[in-house]
Amino acid sequence: MQNIVRRTDSNQDIFDAVVNSLFRPFGGLTAAPIIDEGNLALDIAETDSEVVVRASLPGFQKKDVDVEVHDGVLSITASRSEEHEEKNERFYRKERRMGSVSRRVALPGSIEGHKAQAQLKDGVLEVRVPKTAEATPRKVNIG
Repeated sequence: MQNIVRRTDSNQDIFDAVVNSLFRPFGGLTAAPIIDEGNLALDIAETDSEVVVRASLPGFQKKDVDVEVHDGVLSITASRSEEHEEKNERFYRKERRMGSVSRRVALPGSIEGHKAQAQLKDGVLEVRVPKTAEATPRKVNIG
């Protein structure tokens, strides 16, 4: 009978771990992307004219979400706290829930961060960042 061995680490993961452990004492250099932090899942799409980022933020309201674009890096932070208090003749209950998610990611290509627009609708945050004119593809006529 053959033994089945489940492997969870890819060769790239093992290589990254070794490189990270070697360079960590020298200022924290890593083989991982320089800017890609947080625990918020994102979908990033690129069209000819803009970069579109979507994040699922169910239960969050506009006032709970902070979006920034600076030097080609998109930062999304969402936090909320909820407090519920219930008094009855026989008991008193007070519950608190707090949570936050965040993500920083480098955006591809040349973008115009000051023209970014964000919309939160039905629990989905959509951020649209236009590309610069130089980054937009142009059709070249063949002479």
